Amino acid sequence: MDSKLQALETWAAGLLEQLQPAARNQLARSIGQELRRSQQKRVLMQRNPDGSKFAPRKKRDLRGKQGRVRRKAEMFKKLRTATYMKAKGDSNAVTVGFIGRAARIARIHQHGLKDRPERGAPEITYERRQLLGFSEADIILIRDILIDKLT
Repeated sequence: MDSKLQALETWAAGLLEQLQPAARNQLARSIGQELRRSQQKRVLMQRNPDGSKFAPRKKRDLRGKQGRVRRKAEMFKKLRTATYMKAKGDSNAVTVGFIGRAARIARIHQHGLKDRPERGAPEITYERRQLLGFSEADIILIRDILIDKLT
């Protein structure tokens, strides 16, 4: 995957140097927004960048009191919104990532780290769920945006 990204970078470098800084900024912002949309869709489908499914949540009883049934909880429902997942672009780089407390939660799941779900609770090792990463479709998306904007 890294080799394909490197090849795309070397291919586009010469073309991007010919653009004015304002045009590069605008191009980087549009690539960042499209990448964020792509990442949001992938997280909604509960998929890792390689196409495999996220590790399932821990099973728990969805029935509380008598007569109540909760809906199935969806992982990362708020985390994938534009409020928490930010896209930034300037003339040198494009960045898609999380901010604030959401960044901490995302990092724990991205790398499969240990954390306490609440104060006083025992430490839990979370399964690895890659929230951010490049898939084949993302590289094709970047290439298509570059071709579209540069022609």
